[in-house]
Amino acid sequence: MGFKGILGFEYGIVQAPLGPDISGPELVAAVANAGGLGFLRAPDWEDPDYVRELIRKTRTLTNKPFGIGVILAFPHKKNVKAILDEKVAVLQLYWGECSKQLVLEAHKAGVKVVPQIGSYEEAKKAADAGVDAIIVQGREAGGHVIGQDALIALLPRVVDLVRGRDIAVIAAGGIVDERGYVAALALGAQGVSLVFNFFYLFMFLATEESYAHPTYKRKLIEFDQTEYTDIFGRARWPGAPHRVLATPHENESNQPVIGRPIIHGREREVRRFAGTVPNATTTGDIESMAMYAGQSIGLIKEILPAGEVLKKIVEGAQRLINQQFALVN
Repeated sequence: MGFKGILGFEYGIVQAPLGPDISGPELVAAVANAGGLGFLRAPDWEDPDYVRELIRKTRTLTNKPFGIGVILAFPHKKNVKAILDEKVAVLQLYWGECSKQLVLEAHKAGVKVVPQIGSYEEAKKAADAGVDAIIVQGREAGGHVIGQDALIALLPRVVDLVRGRDIAVIAAGGIVDERGYVAALALGAQGVSLVFNFFYLFMFLATEESYAHPTYKRKLIEFDQTEYTDIFGRARWPGAPHRVLATPHENESNQPVIGRPIIHGREREVRRFAGTVPNATTTGDIESMAMYAGQSIGLIKEILPAGEVLKKIVEGAQRLINQQFALVN
């Protein structure tokens, strides 16, 4: 069983659902057309009509499989129903329990279910619920981080957990080039026959098709340090730590409005220390907004098309593996 046999795409590279409103149809389609699996990001509020619009627009740009991510900490039932009605290839879930009932409903609609976890205990619950794949997120990852374990410690445990089951393992956290790709492959490949390794990349944020604000993209190249903090988004999403670019922060105060983006078709206000990242429509004090990024940020050197990013990683990994085998032999 290869990659296509599990989730229906060519290469083991997955583009994370970035948002709110960063990974739109253009990015997702570009990744899918290049042989990866792209994820849209559902709104953090109920808007099933907009979800359908996102899905249908993406289908005009690609005939390849793609998915959509849903954060279970926010209202989501109507959005999930729309996703299942549209029969999207993959439903990605985060920050909440992936129930057996939800998995059954998705499978009945022909939709694969892939939760993102940050602990061994979460992985066990997900596997027992009958999911199709598990995203293993290490603390190195950018954005909201649900666990405390590093990827190098957690990934092999989850691979061992699902040994003998038809469940794919997806590595997430600190992977931005072929070296991370090969390292994660080594962590998950030992003694596994039906479990294949995929790589979940936040770095597609720094691509031409990403809907991130140009200032955000520029800082992804300029910065080489991140901070693990809970300073952003406390009012709306308490208890949700995150990794961001180490931009200067001010002390939390009255949180004045510092920007105005259009997110999933709605004009919003961004207050200081809100968890909203700046997308291409955002105006205001961009540099004071949250800018999620993982610990390997210093390895990103330029903004490229998403398809070129995927190609470079796959070809680089193949070259690196061949070089290492040559050294061994």
